[in-house]
Amino acid sequence: MKQKPLLAVYPGSFDPITYGHIDIIQRAVRVFPDLIVAIVGNPQKKTLFSYEERIEMIKNACPSVRIETFSGLLVDYVESIGAGVVIRGLRAISDFEYEFQMALSNAKMKPDIETLFMMSSEQYSYVSSRLIKEIAMLGGDVSEFVPEYVVKKLSEKLRLCN
Repeated sequence: MKQKPLLAVYPGSFDPITYGHIDIIQRAVRVFPDLIVAIVGNPQKKTLFSYEERIEMIKNACPSVRIETFSGLLVDYVESIGAGVVIRGLRAISDFEYEFQMALSNAKMKPDIETLFMMSSEQYSYVSSRLIKEIAMLGGDVSEFVPEYVVKKLSEKLRLCN
């Protein structure tokens, strides 16, 4: 009997999406063809881009992927859409401790939901949205870290903020 592919969720703020995120999405889709990129509304994070702008940037970078937004507990969202796997990208050892704690907490709350860690590709191991925004705000070139469309959106956004 052929098994139905598991629905997986790759959550994050994606503020903005980077080549590191895109790398994880492309690799995750090979394992989980039914993948949702879920943009989280985190009240502790002040974002530069609105939900709509982040959705637009993700669609431009990964046109065939499903994109949704959510707020609240990740495991509640994942359960509500019938997903069974959460994908988390790890760049470095420093990411692991936080992600490990979150995975254990999520497993305690919803034991049927698995967390799968994917190591970033070496060339993206230091790339973060926070770093990209900081470089762009200081007038640096971020074109090696994000798609051209995102470079354009960052430039427009930062011009409006100044």
